[in-house]
Order: sequence, then structure tokens, then C-alpha cells
Amino acid sequence: MAFYFQGVPIGWVAIMLALVASMGGFIFGYDTGQISDIMLMDDFLLRFATCSTPGDATTCSFSTVREGLIVSLLSIGTLVGSLLGAPTADFLGRRYAMTVECVIFTIGVIIQIASEQVWQQFAFGRFVGGLGVGALSAAVPMYQAETAPSQIRGTLTATYQLFITFGILVAYCISIGTRDNSNSGSWRIVVGIGILWALILGIGILFMPESPRWLAAHGRVEEARLSLARVRGVPEEEVKNHYIITREVEEIKSSIEFERQVRAGWIDCFKPQNKTLYRTLLGMSLQSLQQLTGANYFFYYGATVFESVGLSDSFVTQIILGAVNFFCTFGGMYVLERFGRRRPLIVGGIWQSIWLFIFAAAGTAVDPTTHPGMGKLMIVSACMFIWGYAMTWAPGIWILIGETFPTRTRAKQGSLSTAANWIWNFLLAFFTPFISSAIGYRYGFVFAACNLTGAVVVYFFLYESSDLSLENVNMMYTDPNCKPWTSREWAPAGYSSRQDLIDQTRAAEAHKPHTLEEGRMEKLSESSADGS
Repeated sequence: MAFYFQGVPIGWVAIMLALVASMGGFIFGYDTGQISDIMLMDDFLLRFATCSTPGDATTCSFSTVREGLIVSLLSIGTLVGSLLGAPTADFLGRRYAMTVECVIFTIGVIIQIASEQVWQQFAFGRFVGGLGVGALSAAVPMYQAETAPSQIRGTLTATYQLFITFGILVAYCISIGTRDNSNSGSWRIVVGIGILWALILGIGILFMPESPRWLAAHGRVEEARLSLARVRGVPEEEVKNHYIITREVEEIKSSIEFERQVRAGWIDCFKPQNKTLYRTLLGMSLQSLQQLTGANYFFYYGATVFESVGLSDSFVTQIILGAVNFFCTFGGMYVLERFGRRRPLIVGGIWQSIWLFIFAAAGTAVDPTTHPGMGKLMIVSACMFIWGYAMTWAPGIWILIGETFPTRTRAKQGSLSTAANWIWNFLLAFFTPFISSAIGYRYGFVFAACNLTGAVVVYFFLYESSDLSLENVNMMYTDPNCKPWTSREWAPAGYSSRQDLIDQTRAAEAHKPHTLEEGRMEKLSESSADGS
């Protein structure tokens, strides 16, 4: 079954694979969102914090180092996992790699919920779980970008970020439902439910088609053809004569044959030829800047931050932020498909900077605990920041990581970029308690400056890749006449503009025979015309 978009067929399987694979993002978001609330739960404090009065949770607190390690060891695991994600996905295939990574995540969850009194065990469990999350963060966007039709690749790849936000929101909601339990169920239920999400992804992905580009790269061209057909909603008996499928297979084969002339290793990611080094550094910079927007300042420590501004129930505020983050990501999927990649990221960087400046200025000007109006302004500023982030930088960077790199080094460059994300994730998670205690809400000024820097980097270095196949994206980056600020108008040879490419693809789809029967009828018609 298929529907048509921009004149070409899109199979419902394409939607399903995006949703199933995006459970990797859900796991990431769920693991990110749960820790902020868990750190405030009474039983968790009594077991793992330092208490001046045994048995009284109100006298318990974490040292800055212990709090930083419990929160940030997930990020160390994800950093290592993201680097292992590339060779795993290349060796096992994108689908089987995700299944293995779900098993690793599940082991990490079991270690956490088995913790009794030793906080180091819980932290180590987060590290092991992070190995799986990090590997998934490299495999999922790559799988989605390689498998999704180019006409809706941005939207489908953005579902990864959508599910991250959904995971964060679900973690907040489950936490608020269990927080009143006086026993370990308050936090063990929240952590243990993570196994369910891993089962959904680990099993569900096996029913989805494998990446056609990975199949073709391993000499399984016919399987790649069938995989494309499933994604396009084309019946198996019509595959060989279908114009769109044939064209895409030929593009993939040509690209892979060209890239096979040179074996790709990690060192190839840092060679300047064909702007490979340029794209590696760009991907790593964008992922770093996504972390430096300051979003995880609110997701990791939001409950603590809002408790400090005098809110009686910081858990509720976390849910509000999570809901804004989740629902605005739907808008981001539209924005990035409608306006491309560059414009939303530039506007988003400026917007986010403005609201972080307001947040920091309000918290610095007066004590928000004694001025409720300032506390409310800070909450509104945080929500407006998250609104902009969820519609631009949150989904946009994951889309770009999937579509910026050439096939030959895509897995490795994707891993390096994701590793940069996790390095900064760790640094921010670990050092935020130290920095916040030193400079307070002035921390927001740092993030505001980083958002402006991100907008500048996008303007001067990022190419517009919307509406192009992955093979054409590679051609655009290697075209010496194309500059980032003019890339929106770039089109491959034979097309006058990007819109002309879309129009001609639509027209070709409308006039080419799609099925065997249509092909026979067209040939019969041509023979009759020649005979007359």
C-alpha cells in the first residue's frame, strides 16, 4: 500500500520503520528525563545520598561530585557506545545492530534496579545502559536517512527527535505517578519500565526492511531493490520495471561503486578530499552546539532548578516543559520539511538566545524565591526557549547527521558526530552542579552566547540538503561552485533549480510506466504507432 507525495509513491512501511526505529530516540529521552525526578525521590535519597539523620529524607543530599557522576555516567557510556555503533552497524547490518544494542541497554537497566545501597552500582548501570543508548543514537538516524524516501526523509528522520521528547515527557509522567511511593518502587518502577521500550524496538525492528544502501554495499542488490520497493509501497511483482525503484537502485550502485575505489577507515573521515574533513568537523560542531544550546540544563536538572526558584511542585513544571518540548517537535517536523534546514536553524539559534538571556537576566537581577513574578518569568522564558529548540535545533541536527555524509564514511562520521554530542552531554551533566553553584543563573548567558554561535556556524558552513537524494547531497558538497549561503538553489546537472528537480521527478513519475502491465501496454502502443 502506498500514498503519493510530490508525485512519487511512498509506502506505509516507510512511516512504520521511522516510528519503530525512533524507539531508539524514545529510550534516549526516557533515560534522560527520568534522572531529574529520581534524584529528588525520598527512597532514592535515603539509599544513595548522605543523610545527617538516618531515615529522614529531608536531611539527605548528594554531594556535587556524587550527583554529577550519577547523572553523567550515562553520557560516558553513550560516548563509548556511539563510537562502537558504526562498526557494529556496518558489520551486523542496521537492524540487527539495533537489536543487540537493545539487549545491552536492558542489561544496564537490570543493574540499576538491582542496586540496594551502593550508589556506584546504580551509576555503573547507567554507564552500561548508555553503551546501548549511544550505539542506537548512531544507528537509528543513519538507518532512517538511508531507508526513507528523499521526499519525506527530513520528516521521518525528525521522528527520532520527536520520540526523544516523547520519552522525556513519559518519564516525567511516570515519575509523578510513582513519587509518593514510600518504598523503592518509587524509582525502580520508573527505571525498570525502560526494558519495555527496548523490547519494542529490539523485536519490532526485525520486521522492518534493511537499509537498501547497506544491502547494496554488501553485494545484495536484489534485496536492496526489494527493500526500496517495500519503502515505496511497490508490489514485488512490479519491482523490476518500476521507474522510481530502478532509478534509485542505479544511483545507489553508482555511488557505492565509486566509493569502493578507496577503502574507508577512520582516518578517511579526516581527509580533505571531497570535503570529507569539512563535513566531519561540521557534523561534530553541530552536535556539540546542540548540547550547548542549554536544553539538557533543563532536562537533567530542571526539577532542581525550578525547586530553587520557589516552586512548591517542581515535578509539575517538568511535565509542562516536557509537554512543550514534545508537542512543538511536531511543528519542527513541518518547519524543517517546508523551509529546509538552514533557515530554521539560524532563526532558532537567535530565538533561543533571546529567551535564555531573559531567563538569566531575571534570575540574576533579583532572588526569584522572594520575587514570585521573576520566578514565573523564568518559567515562561524556559518554555519559550524549549519551544524554539523543539522546532529547530532538536530535530534539525539529527536530520543533518543522517544526510550530510557520503555512504563510504557515513557510519563512521555519524559516530564521530554523535560522540561529540555525548562528550558535551557528559561535560554539561557533570559540571553543571559546580558551575551553577559558582555563578548561579548567569549560566544562562553562556548558553545564550553558544546559541548565537550556532546560528553563525550554520550560515557560513552548512549546505542546504532538503529535497535531495543522499547521492546528490554528496555531489553538492563536492561542487566547487556551490557555497553554503547559495546552496539552497543548487541542483544536480540537468536541472535548473531545486524546485525544477522536484517538478521533473513528479512529472517523470506521472508519465513513466510503474507496473509490468503498464510497460507492456506502452510498448504495444509504440509498436502500433511504428507500424502505422
